[in-house]
Amino acid sequence: MRMYDIIEKKRDGHELTDAEIAFFVDGYVAGRIPDYQASALLMAIYLRGMSAEETRLLTLHMMNSGEVVDLSGIPGATVDKHSTGGVGDKTSLAVVPMLAAMDPGRTFVAKMTGRGLGHTGGTVDKLESIPGFNTALSQEAFIDCVREHGAAIIGQTGNLVPADKLIYALRDVTATVSSIPLIASSIMSKKLTAGSSCILLDVKVGSGAFMKTVPEAVELAQAMVAIGEGMGRRVKALVTNMDRPLGHAIGNALEVAEVIETLHGRGPADLEHEVLLIASDLLELTGHCTRQEAEARARRVIADGSAFAAFKEIVEAQDGDPRVLDDPSLLPGATLTRTFAAPCDGFVAHIDTEAVGIASAELGAGRLTKEDAIDYGAGITLLKNYGDPVVAGEPVAILHANDPAKLAAGAERLAGAYTFAAKQPPATPLLYATVTRDGIVYA
Repeated sequence: MRMYDIIEKKRDGHELTDAEIAFFVDGYVAGRIPDYQASALLMAIYLRGMSAEETRLLTLHMMNSGEVVDLSGIPGATVDKHSTGGVGDKTSLAVVPMLAAMDPGRTFVAKMTGRGLGHTGGTVDKLESIPGFNTALSQEAFIDCVREHGAAIIGQTGNLVPADKLIYALRDVTATVSSIPLIASSIMSKKLTAGSSCILLDVKVGSGAFMKTVPEAVELAQAMVAIGEGMGRRVKALVTNMDRPLGHAIGNALEVAEVIETLHGRGPADLEHEVLLIASDLLELTGHCTRQEAEARARRVIADGSAFAAFKEIVEAQDGDPRVLDDPSLLPGATLTRTFAAPCDGFVAHIDTEAVGIASAELGAGRLTKEDAIDYGAGITLLKNYGDPVVAGEPVAILHANDPAKLAAGAERLAGAYTFAAKQPPATPLLYATVTRDGIVYA
């Protein structure tokens, strides 16, 4: 078999076989296939697309290019969630302990997650703003923690999906990132490698997301659901609004504090809505209860404090300081603040959510390059969101930083992210669509 023939075949719009896809993935990971030939195939896929079966096979071979986590020793349903990335999206920090509390001893959350880069925040960075929290557990310690405490959250460590690391790095420099089959195989290879039997995908759409339109987001959701279901997993995707930041807090310690408030029943309405939705849908996927009962349990574990207690247990089990959960003032903070005020009377008519995320990164809360260090106390507190009324001079947001130059840069960026108008803009839904193996349901 020759790589030249595989490239030519896909260039001409033909479907690749299992053996051809395996030849490419295995050969590229082993170093037998050079970057220029891998790049040529990726461009051919970008231009010609892939069938559902090709995409499934690509995912399968990427998944098996390294270690695969074995959760078969956990005595119950294993669940996981994935967000395609957004600004202020701290849902995992609330959903994981909620699920541990909603169905103890029967549903277990084994979550592997990533760091932030660019305008989107990373769950690992948020957790590491809790002093001592260890996101680098070994696989054995990770599985033990899940079994004993009902949940654990760690970073992607070890030799997991090396094919994705290599292929993504190449896509990033060859203008082949925005391909549905390549995005879907990248995400699902990592989710399937993590071993859970039930997966909830939160596909963000809007100015703060990679997918800018609902049809694009639905197409990606369908591709990922088909891959997961084709490999014997229960998978559901939600297409949710990222034309506005989620919640009020953007930045690592700020978001942890907001999650604490949410688990006490005092969180922002949009964040509470989304965590209830995700937690309920995930528990329903296990088959342990109806959707109605799952939502009742989700609301109950917040109201009775058991979700917060589970969060505290997870933090302590992973060497974090549980005192910060009772006293969030012990979390890292900022020495400098600046207020962004409304320039006129009216309403918040539009938010360039990506620009808000970049502003937070410029303040120090995120990475603009992979080498950047995180300032856990930096970030933004939103006082006004999309559609809210404002009067001239009224505070819209508070910026937090520990470096005057970063504060100035973040403030300039944030000021350009908001558009104000005399008329209130139309309301937009938080949920656009739900995608399952049975089809699409629009909200």
